[in-house]
Amino acid sequence: MDTENLKTRLEDKVIEIQRPIEAENNSNYIALKNNALEIIRSNLKNQPLSFELFDIVKSPSGGTTLFSVPGISGDESEKELTGIILDYTTPRAYWDTPDPVEGTPPVCLSENSIISHDGKACARCPYNDFGSKDGDSNAKACKESVLLFLLRPNSIIPLLVRIPVTSKSRFLKYSTRLLSTLTPINSVVTKITLDKATSKGGKPYALFNFEAVRKLTDEEAVKAKNYAKQFMEIVSADEVTHEMAAAG
Repeated sequence: MDTENLKTRLEDKVIEIQRPIEAENNSNYIALKNNALEIIRSNLKNQPLSFELFDIVKSPSGGTTLFSVPGISGDESEKELTGIILDYTTPRAYWDTPDPVEGTPPVCLSENSIISHDGKACARCPYNDFGSKDGDSNAKACKESVLLFLLRPNSIIPLLVRIPVTSKSRFLKYSTRLLSTLTPINSVVTKITLDKATSKGGKPYALFNFEAVRKLTDEEAVKAKNYAKQFMEIVSADEVTHEMAAAG
């Protein structure tokens, strides 16, 4: 047997197997390699980044396990979303009608689910009580969510990903696991997927899953942290909160 030839073939096979992993680990996050922030500021003339410039990914209805992601040629279906979570907020909103028309502004809202826009403590609000929505379920009348700013490799503007209250605890548990190892949420590449679930009332819905698929290199992590800080300074947080709180 030609052992030398066999050894060479095996080495080539190992390289071939490893190549996709190496390619993934060297993802080209153009926002971290170019003067993206300078371009954004220049184009905006130092004005806050308007909400209308963001693409939004909402929770799919009916238990669908595919994301509908806005693209150049229209919405595209994707099984997973992968990127760097630059930052996130935890908005909540209350409407005084059980079925508000899409786009209707809420009666009350909060950017952080702690203090309302008029300075009241959310924890003491009766609409924050379980069962306050309709009395027939355990739902709260005040709608909670998580809003992620997800930076993907080939874009300098992050996707806005809205996480519904049914998956809020899953996201907070994920972020806490990262915290337990002193890992900033914007120093890893996060993969988001969906599972089909059914409510106690028999209605299907989608549950979000979060997984850290790669830790950024030290250089990438520093750049991602700086990019996140400066990018969020450009964003008008108040405008985003109001828009994300709109009925829909």
